[in-house]
Amino acid sequence: MIVRSKTLLVVGFAFGVTGCAGQNTHDLLSKTTIAAPASDIAATHEIFVATTRQKAIKDPRQVFDGDRSPTTSYARVDVTVPKVHQVGAIERVKGSANSNPAKDFTAKDVTFYKDAPQFAKAVGADIAMRGDRALVFVHGFNNGFDDGIYRLTQIAHDTKYPGTPVLFSWASSGKTTGYIYDKESANAARDDLEATLRMLAKTRAKSIDIIAHSMGTWVTMEALRQLAITGDRDLGDKLGYVILASPDIDVDVFKKQMIRYGKPDKPFAILLSDDDRALKLSALISGDKPRVGDYGDAADLASYGVSVVDLTKTKGSDRLNHAKFADNPILVQLLGDRLRAPAGLASDEPAPAQLDNLGQGIGKAVGSVAEIVITTPFKVLTIATGG
Repeated sequence: MIVRSKTLLVVGFAFGVTGCAGQNTHDLLSKTTIAAPASDIAATHEIFVATTRQKAIKDPRQVFDGDRSPTTSYARVDVTVPKVHQVGAIERVKGSANSNPAKDFTAKDVTFYKDAPQFAKAVGADIAMRGDRALVFVHGFNNGFDDGIYRLTQIAHDTKYPGTPVLFSWASSGKTTGYIYDKESANAARDDLEATLRMLAKTRAKSIDIIAHSMGTWVTMEALRQLAITGDRDLGDKLGYVILASPDIDVDVFKKQMIRYGKPDKPFAILLSDDDRALKLSALISGDKPRVGDYGDAADLASYGVSVVDLTKTKGSDRLNHAKFADNPILVQLLGDRLRAPAGLASDEPAPAQLDNLGQGIGKAVGSVAEIVITTPFKVLTIATGG
């Protein structure tokens, strides 16, 4: 009976986790795009892509599907954002309906690069043009290629990131039943992310920032660990800030990863929430071991040189509380506000006023909450935000 009960819970997990994506289809391109006047478009974002997915053959509107590729492919997707866009939302059509750029995020053009050198030249030129910074986003479990494209577009748009957005899209199946498949795909993508980061480090970029969500944090930590093993953990001093949101990593494994990586020289933040039901179910599948994203001992994590932002008392928009970061990407901007100048990133204790402004800003961003708790290697700060 115990085995059967646990099996049923695991099945419930597979069908119940919807926090990382919400589409029933993963079409990126519409059959027909409705014409919209330029006055209805807020911006067009060029999203550069490195992916371990196979190019979609059965349904080319997906562009890349959930099958694994033995090699990395490269592309650029141009996405428009409507003026009616609300911060924290991704306005998009349901299913395979036609996209209206006046109302929806719309992918309008896709450019494919034949190999890594061609991609490196293109992304390098963009980095040089936009301010010598790159933002690498690594998506989580149950994400189609479209989910990653639109999420990074939203982050770049809402945070007004002053650099080049680069999506690293590993081969998630984009299915709620694909947890184990996704975990193996994440494992298979570690070398590819490492190679992508090294490629970006060879450009004129002065700062390469990383934002990873959910299972994507595993890929990220493994790539950083591998860089550390080779003696180049900071990418020649070009690694900027690292943000791990809702990390789906076994706590013990994360500690070993951090021991190998060493205490960070650059700001390194973890966003966690004790009410993340998706991660509690993930822990059940993984042998009842806590995940970093819902771990209750922030001081323990901070002892490894990271800053921990506890969002437990913030309001989430999904029933599993796994998408607080994804639904409030301005958190990333607020955490990075004091890090805006790449050369100024350091591990010294931040000034109290900076932490105070950071905490209050987070409170305003995520809505009415009781408090935000920020645990750094230096101190614990509780910020009352009212509500």
